[in-house]
Amino acid sequence: MALFKRKQKATIVVDKGYEPSEVHFKKGQPAQVNFKVKTDNACLEKVVFKDLGITEDLFASGAHTIEIPTEQAGEFAFSCGMDMFHGKVVIE
Repeated sequence: MALFKRKQKATIVVDKGYEPSEVHFKKGQPAQVNFKVKTDNACLEKVVFKDLGITEDLFASGAHTIEIPTEQAGEFAFSCGMDMFHGKVVIE
């Protein structure tokens, strides 16, 4: 019988950038980041996780949750669609 692993969650507020701009998760536990939009700044319309091959349209309706792989320790950088605002997810 497999042990249930509680999902790690973080919320990043998208307003004048990303707050917080860095979140940490434990290696080996499922993780997700929810982006909560509080701006209409076109630069922040999309969030891009280049290394994960993920682009999320934050102005589209619905939840903006991205599953983060946690199998290996490391960092996943993300940015706005124009690459002006940055953040990262750290797996430790």
